[in-house]
Amino acid sequence: MSRHHFITPIVISLLMIGAAVLGFVLKPHQRMADQLPPLSLTQAIPEQFSGWSIDKNIVPVSQSADVQAKLDELYSQTLARTYINAEGQRIMLSIAYGADQSGDGNQVHRPEFCYTAQGFQLLSNIIGNLKTQYGTLPVRRLLAVQGARSEPITYWVTVGDKATLPGINRKLNQLAYGLTGTVPDGMLVRVSSIDSDSANAYKLQEAFIQDLLQAMPTQDRARVAGRFGA
Repeated sequence: MSRHHFITPIVISLLMIGAAVLGFVLKPHQRMADQLPPLSLTQAIPEQFSGWSIDKNIVPVSQSADVQAKLDELYSQTLARTYINAEGQRIMLSIAYGADQSGDGNQVHRPEFCYTAQGFQLLSNIIGNLKTQYGTLPVRRLLAVQGARSEPITYWVTVGDKATLPGINRKLNQLAYGLTGTVPDGMLVRVSSIDSDSANAYKLQEAFIQDLLQAMPTQDRARVAGRFGA
């Protein structure tokens, strides 16, 4: 056997070992959720704030058994509430928290897919920025319509302590955490209302979100909307 033929298997073996070691090193091992104080959505999200309170006359619609099973698989906690103010205006708030946001499994829970699966037609799907007293929050605004029901929606996701949107930015945040060996947690936060005037609905939703963030302690606010300026 020539020297060349003898060296080649060694080089290939070393490359394979190196790739295995690199894959192990780059694979996230430390869960962010384990390093932070325990999170309870029911406690972190206030029941009353800035004139808003839970509308006890509205019972959240139960998910079908298969949808609920999928949610339980993807998320550690979920929260669904309807709030009402003194003017009788209602806002629906839905939050899904997952302790492991390193993969793409929760993509199936994006409102674009969920509403379409329930028979809604999406008439609008726009990326925007929601300015708060703490900084700018990247959001996606949807308009879902089913028959006479018109439901404008505002939502965002978090990866670790960063607010983002599904897509390339979310993936880049996941990779950034992965390079530090960290498995980020995260949320999908959705705010919606029943209103045929979508411009008015988005304005009310923006006010609701600002009131909610202002009512939350700094640490809880960072979990729900990211750490502004980070």
